[in-house]
Amino acid sequence: MEAHIEAIVKWLRERTEEAHVKGLVVGVSGGLDSAVVAALIKRACPDNSLGVMMPLKSNPDDVADAKKTIDAIGIDSLEINLESAHEALFGNVKQEVSARQEWKEENSRMADANLRARLRMSTLYTIATNYNYLVVGTDNAAEWYTGYFTKYGDGGVDLLPLVDFTKGEVREMARALGVPLSVVEKKPSADLWVGQTDEDEMGTTYDRIDTYLTGGDIPEKDKEIIERMHARTEHKRQPVKHFHRNGAK
Repeated sequence: MEAHIEAIVKWLRERTEEAHVKGLVVGVSGGLDSAVVAALIKRACPDNSLGVMMPLKSNPDDVADAKKTIDAIGIDSLEINLESAHEALFGNVKQEVSARQEWKEENSRMADANLRARLRMSTLYTIATNYNYLVVGTDNAAEWYTGYFTKYGDGGVDLLPLVDFTKGEVREMARALGVPLSVVEKKPSADLWVGQTDEDEMGTTYDRIDTYLTGGDIPEKDKEIIERMHARTEHKRQPVKHFHRNGAK
């Protein structure tokens, strides 16, 4: 695992130099993947790396774990509270659409959650522009394959250092990088709403997704869930489709 870590750190440095930027920034949520990325960018750019906490209707335990991670890794940090920004924007959109009597209450929770992810993305890019940094994403192989990320939210990044590693490998990497044990062992959550966990929402587990991705056998029910998620989210992994005058593609 140390060899993988060294290779990722080297890759991050090369991408930083290639883009002619000064450093790297990541959003630190209190979860496993962001903790690992924070530790990696700290190694890659010791004096030009930044971890940003962006509480927004967040579980207090996650905020505490984010701070614990930042302290353990020793990365420079910022905290930007997005509560008022989210309330203003979401409230205004809901009010204007409701005035047309077209607000879909059944879609409200997901619209709210996706806006949170996109506000965090916008915040990271505003900070990145200020410091001349690149935004580093946290998606692992399981999340990328199943599309378990918000398009133009946590999926809106410049670099994805963990996308070729399973959740189990990321957890192993976290231990090697000195991530706090409480973060390594906690239930994964995208912090989309109170009590939300990734595995409950997906209907399967990361262990089974990891097994599927590495060619192992899993129950047929889980295989169907994973393949359905992959097919439904293909658009998230593809570039924006362009119309060509000589034929649409």
